Amino acid sequence: MWSDVVDLRDFYASPLGRTARRLIDARLQEIWPDAAGQAVLGLGYAVPYLRNWRGNAARCLAMMPAPQGVLHWPPEGPNATSLVEEEALPLPDMSVDRVLLVHAVEHAESLRPFLREVWRVLSGSGRVLIVVPNRRGIWARLDHTPFGHGHPYTSGQLQRLLRDNLFVPQQTRNCLFVPPLSGSLWLSSARAWERVGTKLFPALAGVTIVEASKTLYAPAPTRVRARARAVPAAAELARMR
Repeated sequence: MWSDVVDLRDFYASPLGRTARRLIDARLQEIWPDAAGQAVLGLGYAVPYLRNWRGNAARCLAMMPAPQGVLHWPPEGPNATSLVEEEALPLPDMSVDRVLLVHAVEHAESLRPFLREVWRVLSGSGRVLIVVPNRRGIWARLDHTPFGHGHPYTSGQLQRLLRDNLFVPQQTRNCLFVPPLSGSLWLSSARAWERVGTKLFPALAGVTIVEASKTLYAPAPTRVRARARAVPAAAELARMR
């Protein structure tokens, strides 16, 4: 079951949400320091993190699943978001270079078709970056943040899921060791928690981040609904290709 887009927006506007975004941001930038000249797609609720690459990417789009809802993004310019069906992304084959999935994999109602759609739209040399709640972490056990909803994964489970869906895991990061509490003492010490947690108890991170490439052999046919009509932002990307 997908989280509501308003709840996600409100979480990231809170002190705890801003802290979580900064910590996850730091890990994402370690893996993808830039996306110069590339087409970047965020799926799920990835907009708090897409700002990392908006400045130098050739195109930067966000797609939000229909059950979640959609919000205008970016707030300071023309809308670059689309409301989509998870099993039928309105993009041509191999049309994006990088796909960021946040608040997506753990909520997808048809996970295998959803990941096959990601595989389809990703270019041959493209990369996917997935952020999911860690099954062993405390964030997955408390439901007052978005990371406490949906199906959590350990690092090994997520890597097996990717291999089963025609992706090859490349690297893994752990993040969010600070307890999900809103007190100023906890939030002010968040970076110290990250340093200690990364060294001493990485398996207890709040989220797991895995980067993967796609395998290039053809996937077995899967039955999906007809492709949705491309909304303006997606149509612009299609013309670019």
